[in-house]
Amino acid sequence: MSSGPLTLAANDGIVAEMPAVATRRGGLRWLLSAVLGDRRLAVPALVLTAMLLFAIIAPLVWGQSADAQNLVASLQAPSLAHPMGTDQFGRDIFARVAEGARISLLDGTLIAVVGALVGGLIGLVAGTIAGASDTVLMRVMDAILAFPPLILAMAVTVGLGVGLRTAAIGSTIVLIPWYARLVRSDAIRIRSLPFIEAAHAIGASRKRIIFRHVVPHVMPTLAIQISAGFAYAVLLLAGLSFLGLGAQIPTPEWGAMITDGLTYSLTGQWWVSVFPGVALLTTVTAASMLSDRLRDVLDPRSSGRRG
Repeated sequence: MSSGPLTLAANDGIVAEMPAVATRRGGLRWLLSAVLGDRRLAVPALVLTAMLLFAIIAPLVWGQSADAQNLVASLQAPSLAHPMGTDQFGRDIFARVAEGARISLLDGTLIAVVGALVGGLIGLVAGTIAGASDTVLMRVMDAILAFPPLILAMAVTVGLGVGLRTAAIGSTIVLIPWYARLVRSDAIRIRSLPFIEAAHAIGASRKRIIFRHVVPHVMPTLAIQISAGFAYAVLLLAGLSFLGLGAQIPTPEWGAMITDGLTYSLTGQWWVSVFPGVALLTTVTAASMLSDRLRDVLDPRSSGRRG
């Protein structure tokens, strides 16, 4: 096997071992070359980067506000003045899609990261301490997993009050068991490896073993799940807003925009719903492709099982 950023430990365990250059001055350059050198990794990464730049730059350079109404210009087809047309209130859809990108990317990232922190900590505790802690924590996770994700997110959102913030809370709760289960599984596997037994033998404390040896080994699994969780979070937020439980009009969230424009799309003004739908589809597809490729890169066993 050629040398690279990943090596396999005993029992085919994954060891996240970046080259020394990746931890020093050339780390960013190494990471960039690694991404660009893999087309299946570079394409979704570049698409997400482009979407991020669109969300940041477009509202700053585009001369129209996402909430500015102009009834005289309502339901205009895409043109030079309005590249994505206007909605029923004359609001520029290009500006609203760009503002919606900010909402979706920021909230999707926060949901995925917070879910990873909470779920990862639960899985780490359950997988390393075991015993009663493992049993109690996993039964709670099983109880959450017993509900269909969308139904659970809807219940939490309705219970806390309809809105984008509560929809984000509901989406985070849905993701936590995913992270917890995966991290627990990895932690159980890792704690049985010889180098962990050796650390115990030389008197290393449990805290040192967890943070020095176990945590770095579960990071590849967590990185894969964060990218998948981001895609699911963006889609779930849009779904809740589409159902009227998330972002409320006139907030330019993609799911809410699709719902708001459905009636007009059916009467020929297709651009009102199509452009936010395309933005949502592009973002979720790119994030899913990135997650899929990261799984192949960080866990070589997965590509073997598929083949």
